[in-house]
Formats: sequence, structure tokens, C-alpha cells
Amino acid sequence: MKKDQRKAYFALRINVFFFSTFIIFCVIIVRLAILQFVEGATLTEKETNGLIKTVALSPIRGTIYDDTHTKLAYSTPIRSLFITLMQDYSLAKEDILIKKKKPLVRAEAFKLAEKIEKALLTLDPEGEKLTSQNIIDAMDLEFLKGPGYQPRRIKTDLNPAEIAYFSENKTAFPGIEIEIKEESNRHYNQDTIAVQTVGYIKYFKSSKEIYSEIDAIQKVKDTQKNPGLTYTEDEIVGYDGIEFAFQDELRGQNGYKEISVTAQNMPIAVERVVPPQKGHDIYLTINKNVQLKAEQAITDQLQWLHTNTVSGKTHPNAITGYAVAMEVDTGKVIAMASMPDYNTNVWKSSGSKNISTQDYEKIKNNYQNGTISPISSGKSVNGLDSLLLLGSTIKPLSVLIGLKENLFGINDYYTDRGITYIGKEGSEWPIRNSSSHVLGSIDPAKAIKESSNVFMVDMIGKRLNKKYPGDEGIKVWDTYMKKFGLGVSTGVDLPKEYLGILEYWNKKQAGSNLAALAYASFGQQGKYTTLQLAQYTTMLANEGKRMKPQLVNEIKEQDGTLVKKFKPEVLNEFPLDKRYWQEIKQGMNTTVSAFEGFPYDFARKTGTSEQEAKGKMRDNGIFIAYAPRDNPKLAIAVVVPEGGFGAQSAAPIARKIFDAYDQEYGLDGNPKKYNPIAESTSLSVR
Repeated sequence: MKKDQRKAYFALRINVFFFSTFIIFCVIIVRLAILQFVEGATLTEKETNGLIKTVALSPIRGTIYDDTHTKLAYSTPIRSLFITLMQDYSLAKEDILIKKKKPLVRAEAFKLAEKIEKALLTLDPEGEKLTSQNIIDAMDLEFLKGPGYQPRRIKTDLNPAEIAYFSENKTAFPGIEIEIKEESNRHYNQDTIAVQTVGYIKYFKSSKEIYSEIDAIQKVKDTQKNPGLTYTEDEIVGYDGIEFAFQDELRGQNGYKEISVTAQNMPIAVERVVPPQKGHDIYLTINKNVQLKAEQAITDQLQWLHTNTVSGKTHPNAITGYAVAMEVDTGKVIAMASMPDYNTNVWKSSGSKNISTQDYEKIKNNYQNGTISPISSGKSVNGLDSLLLLGSTIKPLSVLIGLKENLFGINDYYTDRGITYIGKEGSEWPIRNSSSHVLGSIDPAKAIKESSNVFMVDMIGKRLNKKYPGDEGIKVWDTYMKKFGLGVSTGVDLPKEYLGILEYWNKKQAGSNLAALAYASFGQQGKYTTLQLAQYTTMLANEGKRMKPQLVNEIKEQDGTLVKKFKPEVLNEFPLDKRYWQEIKQGMNTTVSAFEGFPYDFARKTGTSEQEAKGKMRDNGIFIAYAPRDNPKLAIAVVVPEGGFGAQSAAPIARKIFDAYDQEYGLDGNPKKYNPIAESTSLSVR
């Protein structure tokens, strides 16, 4: 009995085994049939091609703030209409000849374009008019602008009706994939705050020339590791100013879709989506209140010069002005004004548009930063740009060189007769003080205060040439200039910085090494930017530390997390006997009427550089100052081409900037801002 039961149990197990095997084989056969007859074409195509392409997803660009956390440049989200070609609409020459399938396919594309045109016109009758030909061009049927899998932008900044229609009617457009993508529109503060410093944006496709070949090679290597670093043709990028200098931080990182494609680069399926990373926010050292006061001060002063007499005449040719205010101990740039300025919003940042020809004609002469470059940053009526001879503002440095080189001492006196001569005996030519003033017996400090040209020539230019014969004297002079930031980069984080024009190297123009050094000693042989002049003034104030001009306080993520905080940076130092600095400080004491009532003792030097323009010598106003004198907090440089004497044209601008800084931060460390809480408290007590 038990034996029969064991046989029956064994037979059951055999039957279950064979039945299970049969079921498994059936499943396998069915699956193979599905793979062969249903999914075979797609899988064969994938196996044959094995291609995965990426499509960028744009991030939100970071915001640029000033020191008061006011937005200077920011992005707002917009919705754009994109299409992706789901079939090949291209038309080869042989297809036209044999009149086969593709002409019919091209006709289908035109029908789709006409349908999109009609929908857009109905949904946005007052908006941008896109013709069917515009849409066909954007569709890029011949793949001239990009491969088939790349989405084509048709229209940006869609209204709610357009978004709703195209989102709900995607199936109404066979042969293309309709997609509503989020992009961003770039805006700039309407108060036009430091616009040339902030910079502007352009499309990457029209910006490639400003990215160096080395950067391009590095980016190729980076994008091989991370496709999100790839730049797309229609992506907005920084083109100037902070927008360019901190492009990587502001940009963030593109997201991307990985798409499997055919051998013809037509899309098959989306395999993976990686979201974009938002750009970081930049917090500048620029203070909007001080900046706006500086800009307005220049504008007002230019108008004043047109209608009021300085040195017996008006100065209607002065139509530009430049100013930089820089903290002495930190190097922070509080104001950087290049006037006239413009509204940066003329650079379009969405859609197919960029700046119009009409708008560009209005701004082409002043859209770049005149405090660091003379290019497209304004000219006086007679063509003088922002790069000017320093005039008497060089004299504190000239005296420092004389003291350092032991050409004279702080207690040495010189008899100023108002005139001196250079050149070989019998062919000498005169150099005079302004208005041929005779100053008599003067020491180095008084030579600075009274602005003695002849002291500079006799005590510095001639003696330096004698101590270092031949070209050596010029080389020594050049070394000192560059140690004080004149003729070299200031280190500022801005593109297109101009290094100056070092005319003292042009011996042919000067006539001799002696002549070059003689004229250089009182500011007639070197043209420098306003920022270089401000850095030099800062170095006089802090007694020999060349501070890097800091334009950025910190970088943060968009949620406020700190990424980087910038610290003061000393580029080089110039140690000198403390007595020499005191001599210079004592000499920087010229009488300036614009500072009447100024509550701080301050060091200053006026300058009037003479330059030829259109056959006549023109007077340019230059002014440098720092305050307070013995505990300096802020240094300022102002330049007014064709403004006349610096004391009347440039100094009033500096005074208003000092006052504005005193209100915001306090030249003594105590801001003078109106305090409504304290006022309210005092009233309630009464």
C-alpha cells in the first residue's frame, strides 16, 4: 500500500514539473514574439544606434544685490513655447528631383506652422506677430542650427491663454512634440545703479568671442564629465561687468534630459531627467545710496560747468565725468560712477531679440565702464576720453620718489622762481608753474601744497636722470609707478580693464630721457584710469598698501546659504620712513572751496592736466582726496574731461560722495542716517 502511494506521489511531482516547464516555455515564447513583432523595430533601432543625447534645461540665473541688499540685476520666470521634431522634415535635392515622399512631408511642416501661427494670433492679438515663415525658420527643418532631437524655441513669454492652449492641445500637432518650458527674463534696476559695473547679458551664440580658447578647452573637458556644464546657443550669459566676471557663479548649472535617438538624430524616448541647479546670488560692495549720489553729483556738476564761469569761462565741452570711492582699509569699492550712463534693460534677454539698432545708436558711446576703460565709455565734445594725464595729482608720489631715492630730505628747501629750463645749453626750453607763480623758498610739503612744477622738475626729474643715466632713469620711474598701481592692473574683478598709456617710454615724443622724466614728474607723461587713480590715492592714505579693489562682499545660494565671503587683499606693499608719509600728508592740503564746512580734516590734491584735442590745449579736472586725514576711511578719485581746474570741476563731486558715505557708514565710524525710532521716542517723551 505504501509503495503504491509513493509511486502516485512521484507521478504527481513529475506532472507538476512538466506542466511548470511548459508554462515557463510558453511565457518565454510569448515574450520573444512580443520582442520580435511588437518591440523589435524600436529595440533594433536602439541596438543599432546606441546613441544617447542630452538636451539642456536652463536654471534660474542668480541675483546681483548692492550692499543694502537692493536688487540690481535679477531674473523672473517666463514660459516659452518649444517644439521638437518627431520626424525628418528635411528636403534633400534628390527628393525634389524624383518627387517622392519628402516634398509631401515638407508640406505637412508648413501646415503645422500655419496652424501655430493662427493659434498665436488668436490667443495674443496684440503681441509679437510671428508668420508661418518665421515659425518654419525657427523649426530649422534642414538642421542647420541643431540636430533633430534639440527643442526649437518658437516664442517666449507666453500669456496664460497661450500656455493653456498649447498644454491642452499637444496631440493636435502630429509630427512634432509641443513643450512649454520655463525660462527666465533678466531685469536691471530702473534707477540705473552702477550699470556699467553690473554689466549686461547676451546670448551665448553671439558671445563666444569673449570666452578665451583656454576656457573653451577646459569647458569641453568639464562637460565630458558633466553635461550640465554645456553651454547652449540660446542661453543667456554675462557679457560685461559683474555679469561676466562671475558668470559661473551666477549661471548655476544646466539640468538636462538624456534622450535616445536614431542614427539621424531624431528622438526616440526620454531616458533620464536631471534638474537644473539655481545660480548663486552676488552681493556687491557698491552702496546704492552713495552710488546714486555720485552719479547725480557728476550730472549736476557738468550742468553747472556749462553755465557758470571757472577761470573766467564756462566749460560747455565737459559732458562726461568719472568717480571711484574706495575704502582705505578694506579696498571695498563703495561707488564707481561713469557718466552718462544708460538703462541696461535695452539689452533684451528673452526670445529672438537683442538690442535694437536704434537703442544701440543711443548708448554706443557710453555703455562701457569709463572708470576702467576709455573704450565706448564717453568722450568730451572735443574727443577727450576717460584716460587722462594726472596733472598735479602725481606730485605726492613724485615727492615720495625723491625722498626714497635720497634726492633731497624733508628738511631741504628749494628756491622756486616760477620757471626752470631743460635741454642742452643754447637750445633750452622753459617749464613754468601754473600762471608762472613764483613760490620762493619751499620744502617738499609746500611744493605739493602749492603745486610747484619747477620743484618737481629740478629736484626730481633732473636729479633722477643724473643718478640713473640713459634709460635707467625711466626704468626706475616706471617701477615706482607700477608699485603704486599706475600702469598695471588694479586686480579688480571686471573684464576689459585698461592698463594706461605710459608716454614716458616714448623718448622720441618727449625729446630725451631728461625731458620724459621732467614732464612725468608733474603729471604730463602718463595716462591712467580713474580706478588706478583711486587705488593710488588709497595707497597714499594707508601708507603703502596697495589694496585690491573689492566689488563683491559675498556669494550666497538663493536660499541664503553662504558660499564665499571676500576678505581684504593686499597686492603689494611699499614700506617707507614714517616721516616721508607725514610729509606727503602735510603737503596734501590745498585750499578747496567746495569743502567749506566739511567736518573732517582731510588730505587732498587738485590737478589740472593739459591735453591737446582738435588743435588746442584743453584743461581737464582731476581731484584726489582721503578722509579723515589721520585715520583715513575713504579715498576718492574724480576725473572731468575738459572741466577746467580740478578744484572747481572735480572737487565738488568728491565732496558730495564723502557726505553720502558719512551718512551711510560714517567717516568716523558713526553713520549719520536719520533714525526714525529715536525721533519717535524723543517725541513721545515730550
